Amino acid sequence: MGGRPDDPGVVGGPNEAIRLHRARDGRARALCPAGRPLRADERGRRSGVRGRGVAARGDARDVPGRVRRTAAVALGALLVLRPAGANGRAEAVAAPDRPPDIVLIVTDDQRFDSLWAMPVLSERLEARGVTFPDAFVVNPLCCPSRASILTGNYSHTTLVYRQVPPFGRFEWFDDGSTLATWLHDAGYRTGLFGKYLDGYQHSAVTGYVPPGWDRWVAFVRSAQVDYTLTIDGALREFGHGPDDHATEVLADEAIAFVQDTTGPLFLELATSAPHAPAIPSPGDESSFASLPPARPPSFDEAEVSDKPAWVRDLPPLTPSQEAAIDAFRADQYRSLLGVDRALGRILDALERAGRLENTLIVFTSDNGILHGEHRWTKKEAPYEEAIRVPLVMRWDAAEWTPGTEFPGVLALNIDLAPTIADAAGVAHPPTDGRSLLPVLAGDRSSTRSDFLIEHMEGENPVPTFCAVRSERWTYVRYSTGEEELYDLAADPFELENEAGAPSMRPVLEERRARLRTLCSPVPPGFEDRSGTGVPLAVGVLVALVLLEAFASRRARGFEERAR
Repeated sequence: MGGRPDDPGVVGGPNEAIRLHRARDGRARALCPAGRPLRADERGRRSGVRGRGVAARGDARDVPGRVRRTAAVALGALLVLRPAGANGRAEAVAAPDRPPDIVLIVTDDQRFDSLWAMPVLSERLEARGVTFPDAFVVNPLCCPSRASILTGNYSHTTLVYRQVPPFGRFEWFDDGSTLATWLHDAGYRTGLFGKYLDGYQHSAVTGYVPPGWDRWVAFVRSAQVDYTLTIDGALREFGHGPDDHATEVLADEAIAFVQDTTGPLFLELATSAPHAPAIPSPGDESSFASLPPARPPSFDEAEVSDKPAWVRDLPPLTPSQEAAIDAFRADQYRSLLGVDRALGRILDALERAGRLENTLIVFTSDNGILHGEHRWTKKEAPYEEAIRVPLVMRWDAAEWTPGTEFPGVLALNIDLAPTIADAAGVAHPPTDGRSLLPVLAGDRSSTRSDFLIEHMEGENPVPTFCAVRSERWTYVRYSTGEEELYDLAADPFELENEAGAPSMRPVLEERRARLRTLCSPVPPGFEDRSGTGVPLAVGVLVALVLLEAFASRRARGFEERAR
């Protein structure tokens, strides 16, 4: 797979754009050997843009109140894991001669319950690796989630809470210390293929490439067809022809990256699929034609009097809306078939290169999405369909028991960066997340009992909230003072809000106290009118401090990028 002479991604194949990309990439690599650390003046380079100088994103240094990550954590020798039994417990064995290669695949808006539609993933990742069925994101929205994946930190640490400024988009992201810079500085050749952060398009047109990335093939604006890529700082447009579908183009580029790298590599494939409009790859248009509608008990929830006002204000779904939801759901599955094939082609490329056995492969999504549950058809909500994501890992050299699942382990997107750094044996700043390797070794003492979910109101009507989710309970407090409490053991579809039930008062008080501990600092502008949480003045103070930081950072960032 991926090596046919007629393959548009193969050098000499019919896709002229891809051939040009690779010819230029080969010339660039001849001038800049793989694995060479970036010099300080190369951080945040503008590659291939005539007449523009080097620009570093140093504006984050002016962010007041930020804890600067100055002390690196010295990690011990790399441990590889061997199973001790069918339960997935493992023991440490000798490290391999070279660090593992890393492949991180991040899809866009993929639900946790969709992996059945991906046969390659099922056969070559799930069956040969490990699965975390209780995996979550800490902010159910694209931009903040991707910032958390790259840094291992909550939104209150990254300052990226939403899709729009202030407190959102690429402009707010401190890209000076990410998984890419950690691995690059340790000698890895790094490459991103696909979606970065929302708002990046404004810097992409200047040729800006974030620090730490050796190969940069990123969307200017994420789409499946009719899109523009910035390739190491140079812009190239794609149409909607049979060779233009983004999933296929990005897979071609990722495979070339594997073929052309000699040392350890870190590859992130960040597809636009299955995000709306979820346009399938050529040949997949008629798949799932007989897919039955999904109608869980929470679909078009009839009784919403116990829900917060933003849900009560949603009208019941109309027949045409239901039909649109069903069509979109099928399109999501169709678009995932292309991602599934891309995964298989990348695995084949790794195998041909002799890398597969010692490659850690991580597959996940930036967030989920609702298909009409609670009358909602987007994300951002604190409900299960938005916060849960798929998480599958494979690392043959670790000799994990194939097909093992870890139910009850609350694995988060902020755990991915420290897990990957731990596997690679590279130093990194402190993170809010934690490595999952001890869990995979059978040590559950490091597992968490609950976690924080943050959201700041943006373009959609979901109010700012903080939530705490444990294995049994979800508790949400909105800036409006409204609360939600769900017993997930008795009510997995979150139909009965128990926040007002007298019998649940002890649980409510305990969850309120726990949220006060976790939700600190609160999202900017968070207003607590319940009288039980962080005072409004604290939220206002945080907002004022961060607004000042945003103004300073924006001014310096634009000034440096304009040089």
